[in-house]
Amino acid sequence: MASTQASDGDPERPRLSKETVVDQALAIADADGLEALTIRRLANELSVTPMAFYWHFRSKEALLGGLAERLWGEIDADVDPAADWPRQLRGLIESLVRVLRTHRCASQVLVPSEKLHSEAALRVTETALDVLRRAGFDPVHASEIARNGLWTGLMLVMSAPDYDSGLSQGERAEVQRRNQVRLAMLPPSRYPRLVEAAGPMTACGPDDQEFHYRFGIDLFMAGVQAEAAEARAAQAEREQAEREQAETEQAETGRAENGQTAARSAAG
Repeated sequence: MASTQASDGDPERPRLSKETVVDQALAIADADGLEALTIRRLANELSVTPMAFYWHFRSKEALLGGLAERLWGEIDADVDPAADWPRQLRGLIESLVRVLRTHRCASQVLVPSEKLHSEAALRVTETALDVLRRAGFDPVHASEIARNGLWTGLMLVMSAPDYDSGLSQGERAEVQRRNQVRLAMLPPSRYPRLVEAAGPMTACGPDDQEFHYRFGIDLFMAGVQAEAAEARAAQAEREQAEREQAETEQAETGRAENGQTAARSAAG
């Protein structure tokens, strides 16, 4: 429970740390959703008046910025310097997904903060861009891949069968069963592929969840690595063309100099 004892310097200022406020706000948003997070509820749970928060957050928007800072800070941006770039990038994506899966509110909080107003967001993004630049991507492609990495993580979490369902495991299993039966009962002459995929299209068990995330990250990484291979091949072609051009110009210069020398000899 937070203390509301007045500080010596200001009799109206409660001893309520910014960290305590963010901790409790995140707990509410994780438990009941971001829409349940209000200044009034937060004040009640911390046993303070709403005015107590204004020393740290002037508005709910500012409070959400504090949540974003905390969530970005939970993403592990300390890549292994000994690892190759694909493993470094995968580590960043996997850490992002873990944070999104751990915190129910994370997807809603991180989307507005994509504009990089947070120091923690800047650090994660700088790390991702550095990994991609060392992989051979130019700034334009590195930036696009970094943005796609964030949205890949968000998409994986928000497309998971149990995303924010509010259902118990038993209730989810029953919903899955009904959906599977519905697809399996479609006319096979019109929907043969949906009928055969009725099980995997509606799966939501723990093993299915892990496959969902692992396969999604694998697809993202495969695309990035394929792009990197194409970029290296294109760079090699450009360098080869530049060498050939330089050799051609050098040869033409040599022939021109030889011609001039021959002309002077003939004139003498």
